[in-house]
Amino acid sequence: QRHVDYVHYNPVKHGLVERVEDWSWSTYHRYVREGVYPGRHWDDIQAECEELFVGE
Repeated sequence: QRHVDYVHYNPVKHGLVERVEDWSWSTYHRYVREGVYPGRHWDDIQAECEELFVGE
């Protein structure tokens, strides 16, 4: 799951958008619709990604 989170976070990491949900082509939107992220706020996931993948 963390790899998928990282893929969703990539456009933010590279400065293309400010928030994951702003990237129109992301599968993030489908994951939300299908309930893959129930009870998890993206800000928490983003913080985890920043912590895990800093400097990559």
